[in-house]
Amino acid sequence: MKVILVRHGETEENKKGIMQGHIPGKLSKLGIEQAKRLAFKLKDEKIDYIYSSDLDRAKDTAKEIAKFHTKVKIELVKSLREKFLGSWQGKTQKELGFSNNKVIPCPKDAETTEAMFNRAKNFLDKLLETHKNKTVLLVGHGGINKALTAAITNKTSNEVKTIDNFHNTSLSIFELDENKNHKINLFNCIKHLD
Repeated sequence: MKVILVRHGETEENKKGIMQGHIPGKLSKLGIEQAKRLAFKLKDEKIDYIYSSDLDRAKDTAKEIAKFHTKVKIELVKSLREKFLGSWQGKTQKELGFSNNKVIPCPKDAETTEAMFNRAKNFLDKLLETHKNKTVLLVGHGGINKALTAAITNKTSNEVKTIDNFHNTSLSIFELDENKNHKINLFNCIKHLD
């Protein structure tokens, strides 16, 4: 199975440093342009299935890509949602006291990284069962894409944090076989934005 993993375009909330989690998010003008450039980059790619987070910022990015793949229906799935951030959602990083050197533990009402990883792994396992030898496009978010990458590369939930943060509309391409052996063809690429 070939997995094309992308993150949504920049949102108005990203620009303001707002913690989104399960907030829908609205693509900024730049985010719409990023999504269009990503869509153009993927226009000649053979895509059999498109799965997107049901949150607006990912859904709107997926819609741009699907304009070049009109025979492929977008399947909206909650499994690809961003990590639920509990009481942090809607607050700015500044309000929460974030700085470059300061690590702040997630609030108790937030989804744990382990729970997000398990959600990603279960979704990936289902795809592997049902979409062998197919190309699947996944449109997600920074956190869930890190969890998916950990699952694809046979890492644990504790290793999710070691994976690089994903840029808006970054493109990663993986190949997976039925034994979960993987090959990374592209990772966190944003050359389409140049």
